Amino acid sequence: MAEIIANEGGGKKKGKKRPKKHSTSIDMTPMVDLMCLLLTFFMLTTAFSKPKVMEIVLPDPPKINDPTPPKIPGWRTVNIIMDGKDKIYYYVGIADPTHPPIPVLIETDYSKDGIRKILLNRNKNLFKQMEDLNSEVTKGKLNISRDSLTKRLRELKSKDAVGPIVLIKATDKAKYKNVVDIIDEMAITNVARYAIVDLNLFEKKLLKKKKRELGINDSDK
Repeated sequence: MAEIIANEGGGKKKGKKRPKKHSTSIDMTPMVDLMCLLLTFFMLTTAFSKPKVMEIVLPDPPKINDPTPPKIPGWRTVNIIMDGKDKIYYYVGIADPTHPPIPVLIETDYSKDGIRKILLNRNKNLFKQMEDLNSEVTKGKLNISRDSLTKRLRELKSKDAVGPIVLIKATDKAKYKNVVDIIDEMAITNVARYAIVDLNLFEKKLLKKKKRELGINDSDK
């Protein structure tokens, strides 16, 4: 890319020799092609790299004249409690000592035969509808755009009236990784409604009792 042009004297002169003078000029023409290639590359990569987001179904906004929160049916409520050392427990219903029966905590894990299987069994109706719709689009039986497919899947979730409502709770010993893993399970099992809430005092007592039964030292970190 560089071109060196030497300017020398035309003829020999008598006397003291003068040093040769050199002038340098840089040919920038190839840099224009390189700039065009880089510009094209960045334009294409920017268009193709879309941000990855997780689809979350938000609840309907409360009415202005009715500020009371909606009641959650006990038979649809699945409470998931995450603890340290990747321990996870769940129970169905509402933990309220004034309204027996008292729920029983059940220990499980993050595997496909653990909490995922439990959620799939309780959400099999909605899961089957969404899988059938995805299968029809994949096999070409239903010709719709990706945006239309996303809209129809969102409608199936919003109209679901029998699937589980999952309340995700974590102790102080749970890790951030556990929260990410359980939210991934919500997406895998197509759970339409879930929320991350705090443990109440009664649930803490139930968890402490369950850990004593399992022989787990509550002081372990």
